[in-house]
Amino acid sequence: MRPRLRWGERTYLMGIVNVTPDSFSGDGIAAPGRSTDEIVRVAVEQGRAFVDGGAEILDVGAESTRPRQAYGDHPEVDPRAEAALAIPVVRALAEELGERAIVSIDTSKSDVAHAALEAGATMVNDVWAARRDPGTAAAAADRHAHLVLMHNQDGNDYPDGAFDTVVSWLLEAIRAAEAAGVPRDRLIVDPGIGFGKGTEENLELLNRLSELKVALGNLPLLVGTSRKRFLGELLDGAAPDDRVEGTAATVALAIAAGADMVRVHDVAHIGRTRRVADAIIRR
Repeated sequence: MRPRLRWGERTYLMGIVNVTPDSFSGDGIAAPGRSTDEIVRVAVEQGRAFVDGGAEILDVGAESTRPRQAYGDHPEVDPRAEAALAIPVVRALAEELGERAIVSIDTSKSDVAHAALEAGATMVNDVWAARRDPGTAAAAADRHAHLVLMHNQDGNDYPDGAFDTVVSWLLEAIRAAEAAGVPRDRLIVDPGIGFGKGTEENLELLNRLSELKVALGNLPLLVGTSRKRFLGELLDGAAPDDRVEGTAATVALAIAAGADMVRVHDVAHIGRTRRVADAIIRR
């Protein structure tokens, strides 16, 4: 029996499975020269370790979504190439770990979303909130899957203010997803920390998370701060793999502000942070 999400009972931990060669955090497992079988084997080992470490969701992504304004330009990945990397991993994770964890597909392409849901995923995590390709919402609706709607934009200019812009943008995305047939109880919202935002915008949104959740109709809230660039800026230039304490601080504070799910690289460490924060906040 597949796991079910019961909002309010706990904070869910989403482990990041980067099936890419070029992740900003240096943890992409599709290293040059690795065969598909090798990639799948390493991904399943990682997924198993994540679930043992407390993750309830495994988020598989085969295209780096690192913001161009922060990390430089990088080529778009063709949907076929993305699917060729992601789908075998999704299928293997669903087959081996599907009774212990939800498998999510991190994509903004409808073809990849459809294929991943057919392969056993039950969640679509779209960093463009189905606004670049509404077909991801249609795919989620067809399969009665969860859909994560994340705020994103090119550049970090906010003439109307970051908070108000993110709220209005996500409210439009929510309305569009519902119109596409995704039930409200299948929607999850994400303010998109680090995406089209500078350090000041990230800090404002994290500071106002509880207010943000109310403004978005108290939908389940996903927060992804793991290893993000703004943490490096706050920590005197710490490298991505040296930002675990900063990640833990933001996770604990996000849980206190009402986050329902956190997306992280360092599952074992942040899983312990989540356990302690939940013990305090969700008494």
